[in-house]
Amino acid sequence: MLKPSYKKKSLQELVILAQNNDYKALEELIRSVQKTVYTMLEYLVSNKSSISDLTQTVLIKMTRGIKTLKEPEKFSTWLNRIISNVYYDEMRRLKSKCLCISIDDEECREIMDDKNIPPPDKCAANEVDKLVKESILALPEHFKVAIILREFGGLSYQEIAEITHAGVGTVKSRIARARAKLQNELKHCI
Repeated sequence: MLKPSYKKKSLQELVILAQNNDYKALEELIRSVQKTVYTMLEYLVSNKSSISDLTQTVLIKMTRGIKTLKEPEKFSTWLNRIISNVYYDEMRRLKSKCLCISIDDEECREIMDDKNIPPPDKCAANEVDKLVKESILALPEHFKVAIILREFGGLSYQEIAEITHAGVGTVKSRIARARAKLQNELKHCI
């Protein structure tokens, strides 16, 4: 019997297989989404040291709850809801604790030896990326969540409304206002 090639399967197919106790499909599903989960949390969470832990929490919740997903075609929306819930849980946890800021919090990035990108270009791209992330992190929470779910999660306004428990008009307004704030904040970079 030939082994199915899991890498060629869609997310929906992997979800269905995982729901039927196919652990290789679940492993491939986790591998497929972990970078997306990490990236979204990176834009949501200001404490960089907790992003890996939060990513792991999301992936564990996804793994434990995969059998409860009734509509595999809505996997991305379901996963984004888990990400949002983990983020809100983390915010509630942090509000109950005293925040401490380390003087060593400045991120130092190594310039990797990449033959395709000259170091000055890579450095400039890293700086722009850092400014964008800082600008997104500075947004009010409801703007930040809406813009990240739309731009990085690729969700529709309706899906964002369901996740954030807000009306579609409110979601559209939050995204428009977030974009305007980001555009104003980053106009010197363009």
